[in-house]
Amino acid sequence: MNERRLLLIFTRNPELGKVKTRLAASIGDQNALDIYTFLLEHTVSFTQNLKVDKQVHYSVKIRENDIWNEIIYTKKQQHGADLGIRMQHAFEQGFEAGYNQIIIIGSDMYDLNEDDLEDAFSQLSSHDFVIGPAQDGGYYLLGMKQLKKSLFKNKTWGTSTVLADSMKDIEGELVAILEERNDIDVFEDIKDIPTFARFIKV
Repeated sequence: MNERRLLLIFTRNPELGKVKTRLAASIGDQNALDIYTFLLEHTVSFTQNLKVDKQVHYSVKIRENDIWNEIIYTKKQQHGADLGIRMQHAFEQGFEAGYNQIIIIGSDMYDLNEDDLEDAFSQLSSHDFVIGPAQDGGYYLLGMKQLKKSLFKNKTWGTSTVLADSMKDIEGELVAILEERNDIDVFEDIKDIPTFARFIKV
């Protein structure tokens, strides 16, 4: 079967006081915004050359002439009352458009690179699902070949139960599990990474 691959990138509009709020509680709104902007630029750096179709899904409003080059990324708006509904909608429209391998990531992963995404798509060629466990009990990457709606329902998003609950949904399926990685949510996630030192000087 011809592989039609799509990468979904979920992003929040970078606005003061609206991003990385748990991180901001420790380092302030401006530093948190600066870190999130840096992470957005990092996400562009490791996705722009990936040889798959790419969509950026904005949380609030689609922005023109921002860091997401419209020649490389198709821009979409997220729809739905919670993260699960929004992700399900994004996967649904991808499958309806004819893609048969779809992976979703966020835009706050410092610990991710282009090779990781190539590996994830490669794993999806021989598995039904691919999932990247995050250290906080969630996941940083989810991929599938056909829509499984249960993955997007009955989850307490943003908590340590998401990964375990998701794994139950795909029990018995052919699942590739990637290396555990750390996403950036709280001060403890960045305090020992030299790259972030410049953002947390008081």
